[in-house]
Amino acid sequence: MDGKHMQIGEVATRTELSLRTIRHYEEAGLVVPSARSQGGFRLYTERDVERLMVIRRMKPLGFTLEQMRDLLDATDRLDGDELSADERELLLKRVRGYEQDAAEQVAKLRVQLARAEEFARTLHKRVERNRGAGVA
Repeated sequence: MDGKHMQIGEVATRTELSLRTIRHYEEAGLVVPSARSQGGFRLYTERDVERLMVIRRMKPLGFTLEQMRDLLDATDRLDGDELSADERELLLKRVRGYEQDAAEQVAKLRVQLARAEEFARTLHKRVERNRGAGVA
């Protein structure tokens, strides 16, 4: 990381999250700005952006704020150096649980998407069959 700091607007653009959503995640304790400017503006690093991207990816899969917090805690601790082998294995087990939950949600979403695409094709075919019919 180059230590570059970004203001919340740039982070919002990069993460495609609203300023309000980023502030909400801050209030919920999921992300904390790495610094503040002399004027009191929130300043974020690349690592903060990565953290927000994890949150953004978890949200549509139905994970709760508490689950997001738990996963982020586990991954933060895994990134640390002072873990025993047993602690590391317990943390990996937690992360694997989220990995499995995410895979199950993705599978459910694929089924929903396939059904939605089938519905859209059905409507398209109906429109095409009736194009021009009844036009005076």
